[in-house]
Amino acid sequence: MKNRWRILENKIFVRWLTIVSLGTMVLLLLFFITLFVSSWPAIKANGLGFLWGKTWDPVNNHYGMYPFLVGTLITSFLSLIISAPFSIAAALFLGEYYPKGVIPGIFRNVIDLLAAIPSVVYGFWGLYTVAPIVSKIELAFHLPAPGVGIFTASLVLSIMLVPYSVSLIRQVISMTPVNLKEAAYALGSTRTEVITKVIIPSNISGISAGFLLSLGRALGETMAVTILIGNSPALPHNIFSPSYTMASVIANEFTEAVGEVYTSSLIEIGLLLFVVTTIINLIGRLIIKRAIA
Repeated sequence: MKNRWRILENKIFVRWLTIVSLGTMVLLLLFFITLFVSSWPAIKANGLGFLWGKTWDPVNNHYGMYPFLVGTLITSFLSLIISAPFSIAAALFLGEYYPKGVIPGIFRNVIDLLAAIPSVVYGFWGLYTVAPIVSKIELAFHLPAPGVGIFTASLVLSIMLVPYSVSLIRQVISMTPVNLKEAAYALGSTRTEVITKVIIPSNISGISAGFLLSLGRALGETMAVTILIGNSPALPHNIFSPSYTMASVIANEFTEAVGEVYTSSLIEIGLLLFVVTTIINLIGRLIIKRAIA
């Protein structure tokens, strides 16, 4: 009787997990369907020209998201490039040099705290701390010096990406086969050589996946970028120019959108952002899965 009850409990638990998993997939599908249906008026009105149109003029019903796409890609990739050296260094510190102990425990808590800080707090901190410094740099290069723009947003966003990259890369580094490292040490390699010639090359796919998932996080960041990027619908001329990202234009203009096409155009931007972010996250998950396997 006891064994039958345990078997029944196991079946109920498995079915419950299956229902929850399927529910998550259905919820994701409903997100896509809702966005697609809501953006359909804009898709019919704007056509494919919406993707490469350079003019965003709601007054005259001209909608092109190309400047927002450029601003999103530049901001995301620039923040990823800035954060990469710090992420790899912190992950090596925690995963290779000091995997256990009091100091790495404190360091991990600090990194987790960085991930827990609301993005709007990062935005205000960047506005009053980072933007004045960037303004001085712009003056030194004889550029317009508003202080806010792509570079400022990327600097703050790079700090926000570090906790996500570190947590994933540290996990991958800690799974490096011990026999590979011991063989390298036995051949007379220094720790630096083991890291640069054994650990990083053997985990390059996992490290790349960690950065891809961080890129997905950067693409969807809204509040901090909205505060710091300058919010200009014009195509940026350099990394110091004010711009818009796909997320920030939605946050800024959705509440003021008047008319079906205007509103659905903003929703279409959200749909495209949803699709791009989902694809990047799926690619990163697949790479991590192969790296662990």
